[in-house]
Amino acid sequence: MGPGFLIPAEGWFLWFNSPVLIHSASQLLTLAGGPQRGRSLGGLGIIEDGAVVVRDERILAVGTTDGLRRAFPDEPTLDAGRCVLMPGFVDPHTHLIWAGDRADEFEKKMGGMPYLDILAGGGGILSTVKATRTASIETLIAQTRPRLLRMFAHGTTTAEAKTGYGLQTSTELRLLKALLALDDESPLDLAITFMGAHAIAPEFKDDPQGYTDEVTHTMLPMLKEWWEAHAPRTPLPFVDVFCENKAFTLEQSRQILTKARSLGFPLKIHADEFDNLGGAALAAELGAASADHLVKTSDSDIDALGRSDTVAVALPCTPFGLAEADYTPARKLIEADAILALATDCNPGTSWNESMQFAIALACRYMKLTPAQAIAAATINSAHAIRRAESIGSIEVEKQADLLILSVSDYRQVGYRYGTNLVRQVIKRGRVYSVDVGYYRTA
Repeated sequence: MGPGFLIPAEGWFLWFNSPVLIHSASQLLTLAGGPQRGRSLGGLGIIEDGAVVVRDERILAVGTTDGLRRAFPDEPTLDAGRCVLMPGFVDPHTHLIWAGDRADEFEKKMGGMPYLDILAGGGGILSTVKATRTASIETLIAQTRPRLLRMFAHGTTTAEAKTGYGLQTSTELRLLKALLALDDESPLDLAITFMGAHAIAPEFKDDPQGYTDEVTHTMLPMLKEWWEAHAPRTPLPFVDVFCENKAFTLEQSRQILTKARSLGFPLKIHADEFDNLGGAALAAELGAASADHLVKTSDSDIDALGRSDTVAVALPCTPFGLAEADYTPARKLIEADAILALATDCNPGTSWNESMQFAIALACRYMKLTPAQAIAAATINSAHAIRRAESIGSIEVEKQADLLILSVSDYRQVGYRYGTNLVRQVIKRGRVYSVDVGYYRTA
């Protein structure tokens, strides 16, 4: 390969464009074979001295360096420098778009006030709702863009992004419009989720069923009509609901999700973060793509997930951010044959963290995953949690060329090290972006 070059492209910096033969990886982690259930979690499909050929945004060939150099002698090359080459991280649960911050509430939480008490007093989600409702679409995009940059620099090549800080139709649609614009401008792909049922809107403080009916009978039909008019070539967004005490009951969650499913929307659910209401079993029953949080999930709900194709998404950054002791019971989910994934839960109140590497480090320590298991949960399984495992999450022929070159030679450094960025280069749809301590640089 000749000298790299850097060109600004709407705030992103491109170092090298495909086609390219990426060679001399110490370990090529293919993660081939689809989502990994139960005890199969952690199969990395390692190829020593591995190589990948990328062309037209896709993976053309996977193999050893010697084999692919012989097969593609004229291909431009990129030397992985005896470092790990692996799939880009997929973050399947974020609340990426909001205005303002909640640093004052962090101080209250660290002083001993429970999160649900802050929420009941008009804080928590509702304080971010107040700031977000008054923010213009330009402000929302400007405040969200740096979070996307940090996610991408730390190796996330696809992320789910929820609305939910509007809790009124007009603001929720403004958040959707901003997310679609960000998806268009950035290399990081977004899987969008509508979460009008993130909390009870302040106007319905004393009438939670009234707000449930508003979401069900007004917001969801308007969302379907709006989406078909504004994003007709984009798959319908997921619909999510916060099934929790002081949010939506199990019956209210069922009402919203059943209506969403009847309109053709794929489903997600927040369940069992603080209390076990049965949301995980509801997700399995309704065929939801994922059930997320799952800290207080009962054994029967875990068994229901193990018998379903609903992905159990653990968010270890959230109990860490809340300074709580309980984490998702990963070992029980694995023993139940569930599909386990990891996400950051990036949000302004409990987990302002854009790094999947840190989520992996926490999962290893507090959920007792091995680095291999955590990497699989953060790539191929997290891709399945947003129903994109057929195109991303592993390094296989014909899949989208979303790859990472790390700055280390052993995959076990991921999880072992934390508080730093191990990504050297991000390859997104075959384009190579160079990273230096979280910032883009010339070669």
